[in-house]
Amino acid sequence: MDKAVGEPLKPCHGQRHHHNDHRNLPTPTSLKASDALPLPLYLTNGLFFGLFFSVAYFLLHRWREKIRSSTPLHILTFPEIAGIICLASSVVYLLGFFGIGIAQSFISRGSQDSWDVEEDHMTRKKSGLCAEEICSGPAKSPAASLAPVPSEKAVNTMFQSPMLGGDDEEVIKGVLSGDIPSYSLESKLGDCKRAAVIRREALQRITGRSLEGLPLEGFDYESILGQCCEMPVGYVQIPVGVAGPLLLDGKEYSVPMATTEGCLVASTNRGCKAIYASGGAGSVLLRDGMTRAPVVRFGTAKRAAELKFFIEDPANFDTLSVVFNRSSRFGKLQNIKCTIAGKNLYMRFSCSTGDAMGMNMVSKGVQNVLDYFQTDFPDMEIIGISGNFCSDKKPAAVNWIEGRGKSVVCEAIIKEEVVQKVLKTNVATLVELNMLKNLTGSAMAGALGGFNAHASNIVHCSLHRHRAGSCSECRELPLHYHDGSC
Repeated sequence: MDKAVGEPLKPCHGQRHHHNDHRNLPTPTSLKASDALPLPLYLTNGLFFGLFFSVAYFLLHRWREKIRSSTPLHILTFPEIAGIICLASSVVYLLGFFGIGIAQSFISRGSQDSWDVEEDHMTRKKSGLCAEEICSGPAKSPAASLAPVPSEKAVNTMFQSPMLGGDDEEVIKGVLSGDIPSYSLESKLGDCKRAAVIRREALQRITGRSLEGLPLEGFDYESILGQCCEMPVGYVQIPVGVAGPLLLDGKEYSVPMATTEGCLVASTNRGCKAIYASGGAGSVLLRDGMTRAPVVRFGTAKRAAELKFFIEDPANFDTLSVVFNRSSRFGKLQNIKCTIAGKNLYMRFSCSTGDAMGMNMVSKGVQNVLDYFQTDFPDMEIIGISGNFCSDKKPAAVNWIEGRGKSVVCEAIIKEEVVQKVLKTNVATLVELNMLKNLTGSAMAGALGGFNAHASNIVHCSLHRHRAGSCSECRELPLHYHDGSC
């Protein structure tokens, strides 16, 4: 019986020593980026550090003197221009120096790790071959056949991310443990529907409640990525009815209405029928302007008043319009109205936005104007791009008085026979109900804005059909609405 059978294999030391010889060989000296500098590295770093702090102190000192003497900051002297150039040069050098060092440290570390893994893999592979072929001879022994020889596939699996493959259960466990942020599932997995399924399952396990009643299948989750909803776990179905035809300004319209409120579409359809039978309704667009009202703060109320007078001066409106209109070819500034609360100034910008609701273009235009104000009012502190003086998605008297979005007046004369035949009542009873309910009842309730029955319900479900949000400000007629935020 062979003596090697049943004994542990001994590594072939000669082969291992030969494999590791390259570690002891001298390596040629590599060139460094600092070799191209005319001065030693520590002197160059000290020079640019000193230049950066001295020039920064000089510019801050000069600008503080300008602010105290009310000298415009954009008027520069030759020393200030030279100082700005020196400051920019030192910043570029310091960012480049430290940035390259950090990047090289990551690159070298990643490269070294990969070489170590490969080297360790090759060493173990050669050791296994040595034990099998050299030490045991040509004939395979049972001990040699049982020796573990790691493969390249096994090494790669050790470093494989769970996001790149595997069962969804592993991803769900990562979400539950916090290792995988729920909001990053779409970008990590590359599959929006799979991300929704995993997020939904994780949510059910966290809350201990089932989402079985929330639909999941039959929706294109790719279409909402980065658009209108983040971290989806399903969707809600809303039935859509149609009312009409509505005869408005001589044209017939079918009005789609998305709602789960019973009888709403039926009652609206009956009203459309009464209007149609009476010859239709007419409408007039009174105002069309979207608003955004930032809030800024000054050191004194006097300075806030100075900016208010500057904005309200008609001679400055053309300049402000040019600055504002740079944000979009559709957004056009109409007016700016200001109000002061102590040292705080609220500026209500109103502009036309074409066919769009346009809050993004309005906000960008407002930001352009605020940046322009910083030149002449450097002590102005921007508290918020919206100070609620707009007022967005909230019932507010300023919207009722000044208007926000589209301000519309509609009228229709309903004939007596139509009231009796279609509405199943008479004119006297209808007038009495309007007086006691819409006027007296609303006054007793302290209703804000207008006194009506339920105009907001009709506008709300109509705008839901047209990609709309909550219509919390639709409490009155004439309607002030903009793409769902009335």
